[in-house]
Amino acid sequence: MQTFESTIKVTEDDLDELDHVNNVRYVQWVQNVAKQHWIQHAPSIILENYFWVMTKHCIEYKNSALLNDKIKLTTYIKNYKGAISTRVVEITNYENNVLIAKSETKWCLINTKTKRPARITSDITEVF
Repeated sequence: MQTFESTIKVTEDDLDELDHVNNVRYVQWVQNVAKQHWIQHAPSIILENYFWVMTKHCIEYKNSALLNDKIKLTTYIKNYKGAISTRVVEITNYENNVLIAKSETKWCLINTKTKRPARITSDITEVF
């Protein structure tokens, strides 16, 4: 299974009133890293014909992230069936590798033209 990594730095805009990363921001990071993975690895013909929508999201918070922390997002596809794939994102502190949060998200592949679910074919699974 191919993994994809991205790093970010926590800014003041990421924080809530308790001065740690707001839970909503983690969901945004999960969505962003999934999109980055897709765009970086899928050929243009696939990108033109398909996109993903999040259908279910589960996140487990383990530790806090604070201002100026460097964060590593690691993602991979756990499995897929029909039009649905399950993506895992592990969010860790880049400096000490402590797990901050882990998500498991269901994504549905959508045909760009019909806006309907599309079966995940081998040309897509081979990319990831």
